[in-house]
Parts: sequence; C-alpha cells; structure tokens
Amino acid sequence: MACVEVTVGEITPQAAAVLPAGEPAAASPEPGTGRRQRKKQRTRDALIEAAMGLFAAKGYDRTAVHEITDAVDVSERTFFRYFASKEDLVLSFVRDGATAFAEALAARPRQEDPLTAARHAFQISLGQLPARAGDAASYLSVMGLIDSTPALLAAYLRYVHDHDDEVIQVLARREGVDPATDRRPRVLAAMIGALVFLANRDWQAGGERTPEAMSAAFDAYADEVASALTGHWTAR
Repeated sequence: MACVEVTVGEITPQAAAVLPAGEPAAASPEPGTGRRQRKKQRTRDALIEAAMGLFAAKGYDRTAVHEITDAVDVSERTFFRYFASKEDLVLSFVRDGATAFAEALAARPRQEDPLTAARHAFQISLGQLPARAGDAASYLSVMGLIDSTPALLAAYLRYVHDHDDEVIQVLARREGVDPATDRRPRVLAAMIGALVFLANRDWQAGGERTPEAMSAAFDAYADEVASALTGHWTAR
C-alpha cells in the first residue's frame, strides 16, 4: 500500500509566539480527508448495490466477486479492502443495524426499564436504516436473502451469537449489574435477538414493507413477552 505524505503548513512567527514553550503545533486537518472518506463511502455503497442486484438476478451462490467488481468498474483488490468476502458484504447490513441499536440503547434515559429502552432503541435504529443500509427496501432484500440462503442464515446466527456482548454490556451498565454474575442482561439480549428475528419474518411476509411496519412487528412480539413467560395461556 502506498504511503501518503502529509505536509504540515508552515507556522508564522506570530502564531509560534502564542504556543507554549516546547509544545508542537497541532496539524490542521488535511483538506482532502473528507473528500476521500466520501469517495470511499460511495465506492462501498456502489459495491453493495451491485452485489444485491446480482444476488437477486443470479442468486447468491452463483454470483462471483469479479462480477460485482466488474459492475462497479473497480478491481477485486478494491472489493477486499471493504469486505472480506461476499458473506461479509451481506452481514455488513447486520453489523450496521447492531451498532445503531447498541448506540441508541446506550443513549436511552436511565428511568426506562430495560425492555422499554430496548423497544425505543430498536425504533430509533430502524429510523437510521436509510442512511446506513441504502433504504428499507434494501434492508428487506438483505434479510430475505439471509433467510433463504442456508450459508448466510448460519453466518447471521453465528454473528448474533458471537457479537451480542456489546448489547449485554450496555444493559448491564444501565442497570448497574455485573454481567459475569447476573444472568439478566444475557437473557434480555438473547430475547431481543429472538424478537428481531421473529419481527423480520413477519415483516417479510407482510404487505407494508417500511421501517414503521417493522417496528410494529417488533412491538407486537414484545407486547407478548410478559404473557408468554408468566401464568397460563388462557384464551383471550
């Protein structure tokens, strides 16, 4: 990889006079940094868009990485700068959603009980889907692809299993407990994952494919948690 040489602008005598003795001047942000980041994001988004189009047309298993890069007119080496594999590209949607949820959960008011905070955090993270994952239709397409592709479904479940610790830590900090000795953060984190999975299934089968519909499906399952866990299930 080529090294980028950054040249710090020359400090004028007037500016140097106000610096504390022996303290170096802070370098100004490089003007091209923001432009490069935007270009990287556009390339990443283009790779995802091309991949999802090819997966829909040809199938996940029958799509090669070089076909994705040909569609974007970049090299395979460029693809692997962003994603470790096709599987990693698909799971990037899951990672973005999980990160958004954990951030929203950590920001919820402390007076909310854990399940209420999780419900609100899920709604907030869904509202960020258009910025993080293209749009709601793309997210729906990805979740449908995961659900219908055994290798991706296994990878998705493995990812959820291996990366639920962030949510567990957030829940534990909110409630002031030690997750090493208190099982409740792990129980709730596992339950949240199950609710998301069930809500995704309903969302895919439903006619209204919007973030609001997904949130409603999640809330419908969350509403049944107490009745499912306590007492007998009498007809209502």
